[in-house]
Amino acid sequence: MRTSRPPYAGSVKQPVGDAMGEVSALRYDTAPERRQSILDTVEGAGFVSVTELTRRLGVSDMTVRRDLRKLARDGRVRIVHGGVSALRPALHSPEFTGRAEEHAEGKQAIGEAAARALDSRATVAIDAGTTTYAAMQALPPDFVGTVVTHSVPVMQLALTRGLARVVGLGGELLPSSQAFVGPRTVEATNGLRVDTLLLGAAAVDKHGIYVSTDNERPTKLALMGIAERIVLLVDASKFTTSAPVLLCGWDAITGVVSDAPPPPAMARRLAELPEGVRVVG
Repeated sequence: MRTSRPPYAGSVKQPVGDAMGEVSALRYDTAPERRQSILDTVEGAGFVSVTELTRRLGVSDMTVRRDLRKLARDGRVRIVHGGVSALRPALHSPEFTGRAEEHAEGKQAIGEAAARALDSRATVAIDAGTTTYAAMQALPPDFVGTVVTHSVPVMQLALTRGLARVVGLGGELLPSSQAFVGPRTVEATNGLRVDTLLLGAAAVDKHGIYVSTDNERPTKLALMGIAERIVLLVDASKFTTSAPVLLCGWDAITGVVSDAPPPPAMARRLAELPEGVRVVG
């Protein structure tokens, strides 16, 4: 039986914002710190645009381009049209990278909030998807817990960061989501237990959570079945889009993190969840 706890109680450090409540971009005191942040981002994503780096770092376009030229001269990145790419081929598909850049600011805020709410020694399952991937990107350096995942990009980033322990769930690769799915993936969850599942979705409405294909559903349900709490991570676009396959109703969800309030009719239902809805960004 799933137990609930106060949403993010005692574990969330509020980001510094201005008088309007907007979160400021990260700023680094020295160029080496800034360039390391660029390297970490590129290693995780495979490709990052100059525009995105300017927004993340809170510096000018000229400063970012100067840092990129320095990193390229040092043989650490490759400058390409519009941005920078990792030297070694990324496991991400162009489709995954493109989705990651849609609503990127909201996904980053959601991922950071979800990561801050985790205990540093937690065992956490991270679902496939670009919003849940943002949570993996946001795991702090002092995280010494275990990550369970079927997402190839999450596994890749975990290897890059040298996490203490990662449990990868194998199976048949679904190119569209860059994740393993199918009976072997489901079977791989047998005997596992996680504190929290960070769940992604293609769409949500008052009836529940939806995914794009039937292939995804069994693996997501298997991950849900091994989790003490299930936190749904969705950006605002998921409230207004649709997807064909119903994954589950709201009764299965512990809490929601989003970058915008849900529509009124849905908000009433989500307010009944054990941890409610947390709006960030």
